Amino acid sequence: MTSATKTAGVGAPARPGTAPGGGALAGTGTLVRFALRRDRVRLPVWILALLLGTLSTANSYAELYGTPEDRANAVETMGSPAGLAMSGPRHYLDDYTSGAMLGHQMLGFTAVLVGLMSVLVITRHTRAEEETGRAELLRSTVVGRHAHLAAALSVAALANLVLGLLLALGLGGLGIDGVDAGGSLLYGAAHAAAGLVFAGVAAVTAQLTAHARGATGTALAVIGAAYVLRAAGDSGESGALSWLSPIGWAQRTYVYVDDDWWPLLLCLALAAGCAATGFALSTRRDVGAGIRPQKPGRPVASPALGSPLGLALRLHRGMLAGFGAGLFLMGAMYGSILGQAEDMLKDIDQLQEALERIGGTGIAEAFASMVMVVVAVVAAVYVVMAALRARAEETAGRAEPLLATGLSRGRWAGSHLAVAMGGGTLALLVAGLGFGIAGAASTGDGVLVPRLVGAALAYAPALWVTVGVAAVLFGWFPRASAAAWIVPVYAFVVGYLGQILRFPGWMNDLSPFGHVPRLPAADLDWTPLLVLTLVAAGLVWLGLAGLRRRDLETK
Repeated sequence: MTSATKTAGVGAPARPGTAPGGGALAGTGTLVRFALRRDRVRLPVWILALLLGTLSTANSYAELYGTPEDRANAVETMGSPAGLAMSGPRHYLDDYTSGAMLGHQMLGFTAVLVGLMSVLVITRHTRAEEETGRAELLRSTVVGRHAHLAAALSVAALANLVLGLLLALGLGGLGIDGVDAGGSLLYGAAHAAAGLVFAGVAAVTAQLTAHARGATGTALAVIGAAYVLRAAGDSGESGALSWLSPIGWAQRTYVYVDDDWWPLLLCLALAAGCAATGFALSTRRDVGAGIRPQKPGRPVASPALGSPLGLALRLHRGMLAGFGAGLFLMGAMYGSILGQAEDMLKDIDQLQEALERIGGTGIAEAFASMVMVVVAVVAAVYVVMAALRARAEETAGRAEPLLATGLSRGRWAGSHLAVAMGGGTLALLVAGLGFGIAGAASTGDGVLVPRLVGAALAYAPALWVTVGVAAVLFGWFPRASAAAWIVPVYAFVVGYLGQILRFPGWMNDLSPFGHVPRLPAADLDWTPLLVLTLVAAGLVWLGLAGLRRRDLETK
């Protein structure tokens, strides 16, 4: 009996009042406790990261835009269609206090992150449990057919409510002018409501496909579509498209401006409808199967699938395509405002100082260099997920049959690491291409296309080092593999926010991304790139050496 089933109470006598066949929700409470124990590290990290990021941003807005003149200048720059697409609806600009800035510029962005947290919680405790076979084992006992989904939704709802409450208390206690207690409560509630919507979306997508990564990818595509609809609507005259997006509903509470609560009713209604649909669909399929029928495979596999690299490419292609498309759009969105960068930032002294420290011949170049850090961090999120795929294959028991053949551990794990490194480089390429094309159209300077593509690719060695860190953790400390996420999180905090908040230089040196030349503002220096490449090669070799010396772990 596995540790997972022991924790859930499988094999133990039924509790008083609980009998076999005790209903579709039997065992939900036990599964909720089990899920909370499994996520005792993940959820607090998510919640604290979102909370601290929001509080630090609120303080930064209060410092950067401390006078009415500063806020008036911000209204002029954020009032353009590109500025509204990147932030939120125009009505916030009517009374642009520090609180209105937070709702205008941060609510839509953090709603995406809250949605991501909710999606991962749902798929982890529903579809992933079925894919590994644990759900079938549990449902052979006194666990009801709806218990897994009900428990997952309960955990996601609890996480969102705790986050909303902490945001309300934290923002209300900052004492910033324009950030009052009532608006802070609404701000937290808007995040919780958006998270519940995307938890409901994940409850539906988890029924459609037989694979956790497919369910996650489909739900993330819905989040992306919601953000795009919001951006398109806010940049237009009527804003009608924003009313098709739950992110748009959250922003139309006009927190710290009008404090309208009623749009959250739309979020709650959609969340309840999606959850009910998820429960209904779950009764129309078998455990481990999806509503969407799987296509029959080819009688003979393609030659590419006969190699470990070909198999790894097949497993990673969906996630790579999703990140590639997202980074291209992200680069294009930033590129579309590159021509207005100087007007947008000219009156913000603290940002001006940060851009001056980066260098370059103009604000547009320095701004592009700062944006490249964000692009590289998003690409680092992909490479961490791809590099840790080998760990997921190991714990799910799919690696052991492969390694029972003539396939070596080094070739098997190396194929996943190679796809992570190559895919991350490709993601940087398409992001730089989108940034360059849109930037050239915005500024009328066609030379920006190759320059911005080169600036993006300069971060490839830093991505390879990130893969190397994940490889070392996977090879020598497999249970601590999730610590690889520290690399992109630290890189964002220090490389992007640190430029604005004036972190000491030694903190930037601790990140591999801090050693990359800040192109296109800085001159190209090959030495740090070559050193990073050698470090990445050494880390990958060390990680594979550790994998050869340890036992496989199968849950």
